[in-house]
Amino acid sequence: QLQLVESGGGLVQAGGSLRLSCAASGSISSISTMGWYRRALGNQRELVAVVTIGGRTNYRDSVKGRFTISRDNAKGTVYLQMNSLKPEDTAVYYCHAHTVGVLLGELDYWGQGTQVTVSS
Repeated sequence: QLQLVESGGGLVQAGGSLRLSCAASGSISSISTMGWYRRALGNQRELVAVVTIGGRTNYRDSVKGRFTISRDNAKGTVYLQMNSLKPEDTAVYYCHAHTVGVLLGELDYWGQGTQVTVSS
């Protein structure tokens, strides 16, 4: 079992920065990929960025060059540094963790979400 708790959301003006954090507790040794997703009002949830346990990253095109994902495997934490924020980045951001275990197999866990609002 895994629990994910996000923090760091808020209101920022366009061009500003925010840093999201997600702390996992429980079976953190079983975590493989961690990432961030977002859901804007009226839209479906979309991938923002992911990072593998080995440190490989992948970003959606619209955030490349502006957002940076990182993680601390020992602590079970993942971060999202968001710079040059735009109003279209406004959404609820969700932390995600994919785990692989001998007994439970592969599972996906989600945080409760944190609101990011970018004003123009």
